[in-house]
Amino acid sequence: MILIADSGSTKTTWLLFDKEKKETCQTAGINPYHQGSKAIEETLIKEFTLNKHVKSIFFYGAGCTDEEKKSIITGTLNRFFFSEKISIEGDLMAAARSLCQDSEGIACILGTGSNSCYYNGTRIIKNVPPLGYILGDEGSGSVLGIKLISDILKNQIPTNISKQFFDTYHYTQTEILETVYKKPFPNRFTANFTKFIHKNIHEEYMKNLVKNGFNEFFSRNIIQYSESKRLPINFTGGIAYHFKDLLIDTATELGFKVGSISQNPITGLVKYHQKDL
Repeated sequence: MILIADSGSTKTTWLLFDKEKKETCQTAGINPYHQGSKAIEETLIKEFTLNKHVKSIFFYGAGCTDEEKKSIITGTLNRFFFSEKISIEGDLMAAARSLCQDSEGIACILGTGSNSCYYNGTRIIKNVPPLGYILGDEGSGSVLGIKLISDILKNQIPTNISKQFFDTYHYTQTEILETVYKKPFPNRFTANFTKFIHKNIHEEYMKNLVKNGFNEFFSRNIIQYSESKRLPINFTGGIAYHFKDLLIDTATELGFKVGSISQNPITGLVKYHQKDL
């Protein structure tokens, strides 16, 4: 059996499959930039529920971009699982293989974070650095949440929306600032507010908030790939999926063509790794 992991900052989806059946489970997000080996192993012990005896493991994760970080994941998986082969790749490679398979294309992530690349069917050839939720991650859930909170706390938002926000979440300003600046995973915290944005997307403010975020994503990232003029732009991630109408509208206005949009890359990865059975 083959085990595929699709790990973002918020959650990790695990899918175990062979030619006859598939099983899935979810654990908390695993990111070697924010977690050490011990914390990752504790997550697996508490939350992983599938068979630990597998032929191969293909782990795709946020933060798995250099050999040092990959080695943290490899060592932890080696201790926890019984497997002949362990392959570690970044979440952007997961998007590229899932969306494009063995063909060239522009592959993008719009979830808790954001990222993009030009993929030649085998390798990622070009990548505009995403820079994370402080310096980049345009159009992502974490950045949309940050902009929403900032506008609410600075009274830049219609009062009916602001009131509904505090009626829904019951946070004080102090609690919000404490969570954003002093607690771990502030990007998960702010990304959670995209549920509120989606619920109120009929409000003009919310539509503009999301479209402005997507506009920044295209203008600061996608436009830098010369291939984007001739290739469709493919997306995976919860933000792309749940706000796909606004995403397509924004892309069209800017002269880009959107290809496929998936909520997560796991189905495409199963198709890609059928050859490894």
